[in-house]
Amino acid sequence: MRVSGGVAVVFGFLATALMAGPTEVLQSPRPVMRPADTPVMDPIPASADVTNFDAWLTAFRPRAIARGIKPSVLDQALHGLRYNADVVRRDRNQSEFTKTIWDYLETAVSDLRIANGKAALKAQQRDLDKIERKYGVEKQIVVAIWGLESAYGTFRGKTPVIDAMASLAFDARRGEFFEEQLITALNILQSGDTTPANLTGSWAGAMGHTQFMPTSFRDYAVDFNGDGRRDIWSDDPGDALASTAAYLKANGWVTGQPWGVEVTLPDGFNYLLANRTITKPPAKWAGIGVRDLNGKAVPDHGGASILLPAGAKGPAFMIFDNFAVLETYNTADAYVIGVGHLADRIAGGAPIHGPWPRTDRALSYDERIELQQRLTRAGFDTVKIDAKIGPLTIAAVRAYQVASGLVPDGYASLGLLKRLR
Repeated sequence: MRVSGGVAVVFGFLATALMAGPTEVLQSPRPVMRPADTPVMDPIPASADVTNFDAWLTAFRPRAIARGIKPSVLDQALHGLRYNADVVRRDRNQSEFTKTIWDYLETAVSDLRIANGKAALKAQQRDLDKIERKYGVEKQIVVAIWGLESAYGTFRGKTPVIDAMASLAFDARRGEFFEEQLITALNILQSGDTTPANLTGSWAGAMGHTQFMPTSFRDYAVDFNGDGRRDIWSDDPGDALASTAAYLKANGWVTGQPWGVEVTLPDGFNYLLANRTITKPPAKWAGIGVRDLNGKAVPDHGGASILLPAGAKGPAFMIFDNFAVLETYNTADAYVIGVGHLADRIAGGAPIHGPWPRTDRALSYDERIELQQRLTRAGFDTVKIDAKIGPLTIAAVRAYQVASGLVPDGYASLGLLKRLR
């Protein structure tokens, strides 16, 4: 499910501030379904005391053993473990992070981050060339993910993962999800990939240079340097970068295919065609006037759709299957465009050419709820009232725009909300 598809970039539960420099802060979820998208159970009261946590650990122990965790591993990992109230507080009091896509990209693809990316690519050139040959994932893409997730390894997180996962599993709001992460983290220790002291990450459990959750580590991490461990925490980023490429390959990465290409749209373009479900070969798009910035047909990289991340007044992109592969890492359109564009810039590509509608601002959480409610009451059902501007809400926006004689670009703007009011 895509989290973001309009003016607002909304990063939820695992939004961790990562910096490439003192003025560059990003919000970066992990390559796994966000806990914020999972069912929420009745929480244990915030005042739950240590005795309750100790009782939970006692009850958890046989469940972990039944899943194959050795008693000796549990003794080592859980000894002296205490309820981390700070982690639970941060989970419960997540401040909503909302930016326009252009504000996000100014940080994600800043001059500093581009320069640091080029330097990182040069420093890891030998390993990245090997990774590219083995997995077929372009090295610039791997470096771009590295840059957005941990500022090229500068901010990997220092919170003990066992501590955080146990506290969040005990908290019970997302108990099933976090207990699975906890058991998987214990398996990481049992397999010898790292030690309890080194098993650190963000407060929400995302680990290493490219911020894998434990289950993503379990499924995709690789031992690139052949030392018998899948060490994504090491100062040597080789295993983490290779694991990222392995993840993308496993999710369908097409070698040589761009994530997307900025295009120009012809006068009179039918904006109903700017829909992720409508795909055409680039030649077909060129036949109706959709061309690259040089006025030429985009090379044939397979079926493509047209994406308008800021509506009809913003840049247009022809996106390919690799866009969807990057979405498996993080479903926000802005993140995918950030990774893809940062990779392009590291490779020497040009900035995005089309202007952004900078007079717009992002809708707040309450405004997105209101937009969905008003659309639904007007007969354009968004199906869910969840503040997520995903495909269902975009479809409702389009239907309203068509009925109102507006440009049907699916753009959930403040102007649209004001019109609905």
